[in-house]
Amino acid sequence: MAGSSFGRLFRISTWGESHGKAVGVVVDGCPAGLPLTEADIQACLDMRKPGQSSVTTQRKESDTVEILSGTFEGLTTGTPISMIVRNTSARSGDYSEIAHCYRPGHADYTFDMKYGFRDYRGGGRSSARETIGRVAGGAVALKILEACGISVTAYTSAIGPVCVDKAAFDAAEIFRNPVYMPDKAAAEAAMALILDCREKQDSVGGVIECLISHVPAGLGEPVFDKLSADLAKAICSIGAVKGFEIGDGTLAAKAFGSQNNDPFAIDEDGSVIKKTNHSGGLLGGISDGSDIILRAHVKPTPSIFREQQTVSDDGRPVTLSIKGRHDPVVVPRAVIVVKCMAALVIADALMANMTARMDYLTDFYRK
Repeated sequence: MAGSSFGRLFRISTWGESHGKAVGVVVDGCPAGLPLTEADIQACLDMRKPGQSSVTTQRKESDTVEILSGTFEGLTTGTPISMIVRNTSARSGDYSEIAHCYRPGHADYTFDMKYGFRDYRGGGRSSARETIGRVAGGAVALKILEACGISVTAYTSAIGPVCVDKAAFDAAEIFRNPVYMPDKAAAEAAMALILDCREKQDSVGGVIECLISHVPAGLGEPVFDKLSADLAKAICSIGAVKGFEIGDGTLAAKAFGSQNNDPFAIDEDGSVIKKTNHSGGLLGGISDGSDIILRAHVKPTPSIFREQQTVSDDGRPVTLSIKGRHDPVVVPRAVIVVKCMAALVIADALMANMTARMDYLTDFYRK
């Protein structure tokens, strides 16, 4: 299967299926000398693991990570970093009834059309459990960005119609509630909505916002490999994401140029800055030095317990009732996935940018 690797210089390859023995990732291109332990990876994995609260699937997985290679005495060695998370709570029997029919909203039909075969247990490779490899690899990228003074913050900005009030934004609140919202009142309203959806055997979607701060100007290539395009591919490759925005996003289409342009100015240090940030930190697909702001629009969980109409793989109409353990909303667990995918892109862009100018080479090699 092609398409399981992402990145150029800093590259990850994820592997494994939802109900296989394990899932994992190989990270290639990480420089030697980065402090890295399993605890660094585990902190990120704990944000996406199941069974965290009443609004996540109750599949009981510890999602404990093992680093198999690429580190020695707490430091990266510059060789591939291989990580594994073993599956311990798979209940494949929950999926036996859908072995020969297509679940609405899932990739069952498209996998069958592409390969003529599919792993129906939890979606196999198309399961959200595949994101474990992304998060483990992204945790390494986050450590690289931290060493470079770059921070990445992601949070839920909306669950269904419930939106965060920007005037009430409190970054510390993100980790005080199960939906990772930076607004206590909105988080409480979102929880009530999600529990209502669960009671009605339904699901709900939402929006994840990601803020990348202290990114240097000049990252990204001006044509096909724009930083904006790389971020879009990274975020849109997450299974449940149906829309992507940078800066003002779709609102820019309704604005006038006089409203949407960001005026330049000189700050007290003599540096070029923007007075506003409608562009979301990117101009011409290249970072402009201001905060990069992006949003991922996430669809409702397709696995709902209501009866649904579908067809079998031999063309018969079927009334389907999905069994198993499923999230009434995937947005909270996807927050760390968005954060890690964004980190992977920025880490890769930092490395690629070292070849953009002669002075970067001469400053390093002619000491």
